[in-house]
Amino acid sequence: MAAEGTLTPGEYIRHHLVHLTNQKQGSIVDFSVINIDSVVVSSLLGLLMVFVLWRAARGATAGVPGRFQAAVEMLVEMVDTQAKAVIHNAKSRKLVAPLALTVFVWIFMMNFMDMIPVDLIPQIWHNAGPAMGFKDYLRVVPTADLSTTLGLSVSVLLMCLFYNIKIKGLGGWAHELVCAPFGTSKNPIWAVLLGVVNFLMQMIEFVAKTVSHGMRLFGNMFAGELVFMLIALLGAYATLSLGGSLFFVGHVIAGTVWTLFHILVITLQAFIFMMLALIYLGQAHDAH
Repeated sequence: MAAEGTLTPGEYIRHHLVHLTNQKQGSIVDFSVINIDSVVVSSLLGLLMVFVLWRAARGATAGVPGRFQAAVEMLVEMVDTQAKAVIHNAKSRKLVAPLALTVFVWIFMMNFMDMIPVDLIPQIWHNAGPAMGFKDYLRVVPTADLSTTLGLSVSVLLMCLFYNIKIKGLGGWAHELVCAPFGTSKNPIWAVLLGVVNFLMQMIEFVAKTVSHGMRLFGNMFAGELVFMLIALLGAYATLSLGGSLFFVGHVIAGTVWTLFHILVITLQAFIFMMLALIYLGQAHDAH
């Protein structure tokens, strides 16, 4: 769209940062707003992930594995090793390890959408969407949407609450909420005061871990998306300016370097999110 010369750089970036939602343009923002593009893309990628892993499991053989089976086995072994290092309850690992594998692969695939040329899918939607009655907006990187990353981190929080109650019992977890991290006192007054302080600290810890868990992934992917938009603008100027050859060279070099670097970023961010999920779930198994 920038190549058409109809948008300024600021308008181009703002246009690409607007989600396709169920909300009418100009209406008041509320919690009933759904980012349709994030929901649809993440759901499709989730189904694709399930299909790929199902094919790997179905086609697994006891003999010498092929490249695809070997790659999946290495991935499963890596996740299982990390789960064993953090989750010492073998029964819990039967659920947590597959969950960690799902989280890693799913987030990697959502992150990988950032590797697709920034204008490719939005330009297709620009031509087809309004003709079908949809708005002319589309974002294809679900993890660059804060609602997606916070939704994932809240899901991890709910799993932590579940295992806190399951492992320690409701009474044991309630006791921990008012006795950790500062302990308690035999003096009734001090016991109440410390209980309040401990409870507030526990709530702050839960909120801080959940928000930082989601914000870390969102911040990195949002920044990466912005960089790709800026690189795309170099390509647009290459077609619009007299010194276009310099812009084109800059576009190619910057695009190549950032793409190669971003492959590491999207993999690392998926791994970090998975590891933090395992660590938080491991902490839910430990008594203070």
